[in-house]
Amino acid sequence: MPNTFRQAPKSFVRIVKQYDYTLPKELIAQTPARPRDSSRLLVYDRKTKHVQFDTFRNLGKYLPKNAMLVFNETKVIPARLTLTRKTGGKVRVLYVGTAGKNIRVLADRLLSLPAKRGQPSQAGAAEQLTLAKQLSFTVIRHAKGEYILKPSFPVTKLFTVLEKFGSTPLPPYLKHSPLTEAQRKKEYQAIFAKRSGSVAAPTASLHFTKRLLADLKRQGIGMEYVTLHVNLGTFAPLTPEKLKTKKLHAETFAISPTVAQALNKAKLQNRPIIAVGTTVARALESSVRNGKLKAGNDETRLFIQPGYKCQMVNGLITNFHVPQSSLLMLVASLTGRSELMRIYQQAIRKKLRFFSFGDGMLVK
Repeated sequence: MPNTFRQAPKSFVRIVKQYDYTLPKELIAQTPARPRDSSRLLVYDRKTKHVQFDTFRNLGKYLPKNAMLVFNETKVIPARLTLTRKTGGKVRVLYVGTAGKNIRVLADRLLSLPAKRGQPSQAGAAEQLTLAKQLSFTVIRHAKGEYILKPSFPVTKLFTVLEKFGSTPLPPYLKHSPLTEAQRKKEYQAIFAKRSGSVAAPTASLHFTKRLLADLKRQGIGMEYVTLHVNLGTFAPLTPEKLKTKKLHAETFAISPTVAQALNKAKLQNRPIIAVGTTVARALESSVRNGKLKAGNDETRLFIQPGYKCQMVNGLITNFHVPQSSLLMLVASLTGRSELMRIYQQAIRKKLRFFSFGDGMLVK
């Protein structure tokens, strides 16, 4: 049991343990399928409770007639930087967001903070960390486990700097992935990724190829795109507070007026709306007002779990998620907890590949 659960209430531990399962290490995919749509596909029909196995390339055979797929077009940024201290030592930081004209990062070393007014600094003068010629960051403060850094350049140019000097962060379970940095930037990205801002990929999207998208379009499957920028909270463990408040980490998202209009029309026509990924499900469900999807830019902390009734989403395409996670609970809101755990055991017996680079699952 994770250390964070040691002092947790028994009721919390009991609930979270219901979403536990044992996964053989060899089923954790370290590289994506090639081609991407050659990954395997588990299909679950909620009405019949029937499970089928196929190849993702054949997704169109199992989608409901006239279905509308909704994708997340966020783009993963190479958010990890290696900076140089005045001593010559190195510190690795991970960009997690902005704070006005400054940036928020996690660091693998303690950084020196500026002294508070009227008090001597306990860690010395504020550090200046160098990235390259005329590119540096000054440590401003430390809050909630994050450091606030002031860049020597306009924060509006940050993504350009990251694209040139940054490396792609992968989830903890992919730390032994044999992919090179160039391969990571390409493989850990959906082919339709467009809007920079995520530090993790919406992995359900990784199965799609241009060929598959073209085939689905010819089949009459509709396609729309929203944006939700995935942050590190997606890998954070569940806590008693999250279960109590029914709120998760905050993630920003955007839905255009054109997309909102198209999906509201699809709903009126009784066209099944299939979210491609848990990120899309959160974005759509967070934007429903009086039964209609509302356009705009917003932030969501929505925690979808069993008992939640989806207002916009009729089905889900997703990967297989880590045990005891909020993502697992989101999928269970569609299938039921016990049924989802039964499905996962079948996937394990069939030796499907799990997590970010793993196989896919359609819940319809």
